[in-house]
Amino acid sequence: MKQNLPAAKTIGWLVIPLLITAAMFTVACARLPQLARNDLQRTASLQRAGQINLNTANAAELEKLPGIGKVIAERIVAHREQYGPFRRPEHLMMVRGISDNKFRQLRSLVTVDP
Repeated sequence: MKQNLPAAKTIGWLVIPLLITAAMFTVACARLPQLARNDLQRTASLQRAGQINLNTANAAELEKLPGIGKVIAERIVAHREQYGPFRRPEHLMMVRGISDNKFRQLRSLVTVDP
């Protein structure tokens, strides 16, 4: 005759993975404030230095922006030379390599003053 396992043993095996998942989630969430604080400090230092004008900045100045390397900076300059000055900061997303997410990070750091 086959004997059924007690409910407590079955529930015990279900609780262990849930506890591990909860612990991993807690550790991941504990790091978020530190990561956000680092991003805010980098953004604040750039804002104190002043916004970068997309219509007058050279590639070296554009590279100071977070997430903008040499290649994307050169693309921004080439886009400006080919199509004329940017009329709005949002037009930066027309440059290949500038996603919506990347633009949101840069929005407060750039301007398009003539």
